[in-house]
Amino acid sequence: MTLPTLLDIEASGFGRGSYPIEIGLARADGSTCAFLIQPLNEWMHWDSKAELLHGISRGRLQREGRPVSEVARWLNDELSEIGLAYSDSWGYDNTWLSLLFHHAGMMPRFRLEALRRLLSEPQLSRWKSTKEALVRERGIVRHRAGEDARLLQLTYLRTRQAGA
Repeated sequence: MTLPTLLDIEASGFGRGSYPIEIGLARADGSTCAFLIQPLNEWMHWDSKAELLHGISRGRLQREGRPVSEVARWLNDELSEIGLAYSDSWGYDNTWLSLLFHHAGMMPRFRLEALRRLLSEPQLSRWKSTKEALVRERGIVRHRAGEDARLLQLTYLRTRQAGA
């Protein structure tokens, strides 16, 4: 079975003025990759509660983050061939992705879809408990984009196998 490509975004917070700070992918082969994003000068919103969750400081983003255009180019290079990635928080992630590409002056060469579209009712009913079990079993660090994308992919795989 081919695994779906999952995309996850960590952000400066939620709501108006928030922006992407880390984007991670879990590829069809199970490998992961993630990049911190250097905030633009006009991206001022910062939620300290969000920082407590993901553990990424604004200072670290300024030091280690990649420029917006570089991250957008990387996403297009990674995803244009398959043309599709999935997210479990489509409403937020699609908004942040659009913001990233807008500021990069580029168009995405792929579509982001809601992960829910891939899931059967039995998968949905097992999703939360399966995801929690995987976090415990594997000691997965939550709220980092690459790890979260892989967790979603593993949860998809296990809930699918359980229904087979």
